[in-house]
Amino acid sequence: MDASRTRALRRGAFVPALVCSALLIAACTAPESPGKEDGSTTRAGLLTDAADLQNQYLKVIKEVLPSVVQIEASRDLGSGVVFDDQGHIVTNAHVVGSEKTFKVTTAHNEQPLTARLVYSYPEQDLAVIKLDKVPAGLKPATFGDSEKVQVGHIVMAMGSPLGLSSSVTQGIVSATGRTVSEGRSGGGTGATIANMVQTSADINPGNSGGALVNLEGQVVGIPTLAATDPELGGSAAPGIGFAIPASMVKTVADQIVKSGKVVDSGRAALGLTARTVVDESYQPAGAAVVTVKSGDAADKAGLRPGDVITKVGDTPVTTTTELSEALAADKPGQKTTVTYERDGAAKTAEVTLGEQ
Repeated sequence: MDASRTRALRRGAFVPALVCSALLIAACTAPESPGKEDGSTTRAGLLTDAADLQNQYLKVIKEVLPSVVQIEASRDLGSGVVFDDQGHIVTNAHVVGSEKTFKVTTAHNEQPLTARLVYSYPEQDLAVIKLDKVPAGLKPATFGDSEKVQVGHIVMAMGSPLGLSSSVTQGIVSATGRTVSEGRSGGGTGATIANMVQTSADINPGNSGGALVNLEGQVVGIPTLAATDPELGGSAAPGIGFAIPASMVKTVADQIVKSGKVVDSGRAALGLTARTVVDESYQPAGAAVVTVKSGDAADKAGLRPGDVITKVGDTPVTTTTELSEALAADKPGQKTTVTYERDGAAKTAEVTLGEQ
């Protein structure tokens, strides 16, 4: 799992902080000191607002947590989200790894149920498994519209961090539209994923594959990884986690459920393999083409093994990760330019991108 990219749980104190913040604002903006009666009214209103917010938290947790399950492989532990009433569960590809069978613990079953892999799609770090027997009362989650997710929205991460099933952490949406590359160390797939939701809600080992939920009770993302800080020895950077957006989760999971595989990835590709090369100062200098797939985008554009790609469109490329990130921002069928070096000379080719 992603132990190197995650941290232990922190207990938040959101509601008291909200109350204190509101009191400070009221004190700063009042034109004059309120009378005793007015002050009591203000405090009563703030306490009511805080109680309403707390009740909304409780309502969402009660509604959504039964749709979040714990997934146990032979060596790893992760989370999943009930996708439909047929027993399909969506999770991360790095949670299932290379295994085919799993034990699943649902909210209403103390004894684990058995499940089998339907399909794993490491390129987007998503997978679908299916329960062998669907228990009574299995509740599918409601997935939201990723386009409506905004910075500042309150969200909760639900899952089984560190094996603590049915755990909840809270935070906000810190950013949207992030392109993030996973490492392969610690069980990652090495995928480059576009349009991820960044959140301050803690993403811990075992949260992977769970649910990032808004206050309307909708799953807006699948928590996948936390940022790592090189200055902290590669340990997780506090309060910076990432979730695959719900719209992409639905697109991929729908295809797997209906076709048993992903038939339309929506991910642009050049149709080649590459490796990072360095310059005389041992600094990354480009992505050297290793193989080119016959008839695919790179082949049609005239690229060949030995060429060193240095730019895609206007985006500089010094590593294979940057090459993947540049392509993640594009779509299949889109035209772009690829700048590369061949025999010491810079060249540019127009490419119509293929599909991964």
